[in-house]
Amino acid sequence: MTQKLRYVGYASCSALLLVSAIVQGAPVNDSQEELSARLESMKQQLAEQKELLETLKRTVAEQRASLREVRHTVGIDVLDKQRGAGKVGVPEALNLAHAEPQNAKPVGQAPVQDNRPPEVAPLFEQPGVLTPKGKYVLEPSLQFGYSSSNRVALVGYTIIPALLIGLIDVREFKRNTFTAALTGRFGINNRLEVEARVPYVYRSDSAISREINAGSASERVFDTSGRSIGDIELAARYQLNDGGVDKPFYIGGLRFKSRTGKDPFEVVSDCVTRCVGNTTGTGLPTALPTGSGFYSLQPSLTMLYPSDPAVFFGSVSYLHNFKRNDVSRKVLNGAEEFLGTIEPGDAVGFNFGMGLALNEKSSFSIGYDHSSIGRTKQEGKTVPGSVRTQLATLLVGYSYRLTEKTTLSISVGAGLTRDTPDVSLTVRLPMTF
Repeated sequence: MTQKLRYVGYASCSALLLVSAIVQGAPVNDSQEELSARLESMKQQLAEQKELLETLKRTVAEQRASLREVRHTVGIDVLDKQRGAGKVGVPEALNLAHAEPQNAKPVGQAPVQDNRPPEVAPLFEQPGVLTPKGKYVLEPSLQFGYSSSNRVALVGYTIIPALLIGLIDVREFKRNTFTAALTGRFGINNRLEVEARVPYVYRSDSAISREINAGSASERVFDTSGRSIGDIELAARYQLNDGGVDKPFYIGGLRFKSRTGKDPFEVVSDCVTRCVGNTTGTGLPTALPTGSGFYSLQPSLTMLYPSDPAVFFGSVSYLHNFKRNDVSRKVLNGAEEFLGTIEPGDAVGFNFGMGLALNEKSSFSIGYDHSSIGRTKQEGKTVPGSVRTQLATLLVGYSYRLTEKTTLSISVGAGLTRDTPDVSLTVRLPMTF
């Protein structure tokens, strides 16, 4: 706009110079014709200057209109009114940053602070995020596990350490397990949730054996399988504190496992033909169980520590298996073998890991899970051959939010000890209602 006003000044100066030239004029002895030509030239220049002035006036008017709109938008016109009334100062619309705290009034409703733990891609059985109050989560899942192991069995007796009288039986086991489960969770409030899990288990085992000292080069393969409902589980979890950024969340849990699956003592075994003095049988069950055969209770404590952009998590747990009295197992030909009181070993477990949000919809997790299972006792004494078992798994998980209420989670585990399944693959699809 300053440039436009400058044009107006230039035009005014040009007009003054033309008038001055007319007054001062040329010398008196100029001819009438030259004077007339000069006057016509000046009139033409004045007309051009007048047209330019009109154009500039219109431009200035348009600029003023635009300026008024801008002033009205940012509130500067309020300042002009205050100055006109003798009140000079910064308009209220522009003085919000310096307003007194006691005069400030909240507008609308402040957002509710979310005290729930952050979501991460699930790796372990227990989830880290609690279900919101009044919400339902239905989670179908499918898990596949594969394990293989080799075992050398000595059936006989030794005269000296280097001389064996009997058989050397070398066996290779391959096991495939599929577990389809439906899990339901309900948020009683923002801190407490309950859960029920119903699994269906399919197992297939293949045992390849060869008796070295029998003089046979052929291998025997024994296949067996089992399918049925697994052990139904009930659980509850409670958030113990209000965590936040750089503040850990603590969640206490309690899980109960039933005996709804097919019992290991219910399946038929041919141990009658694989005992001392008879080495012609397989010594394996003719069908596979789908449950543990024992009630168990597992308390746990989970910690989640948000540290942008990652979330660190871990938990400790203790699994207690309740003993059973007057246990018998089935063998061939309808017979039963009395075992007495069986007390499986308890298990101490811990896990830890880290979750990282890749974007608004996907996250990545990596973790380690370890369980130490105690020895099994029969009639108060340790079962011969029973040892403490160590299970260790390295897990990697990925989660992707398909919709606002549905998430797809995939995790892969690799066994790090001989007793741990070689590989496990789990797919989950939690849906919120």
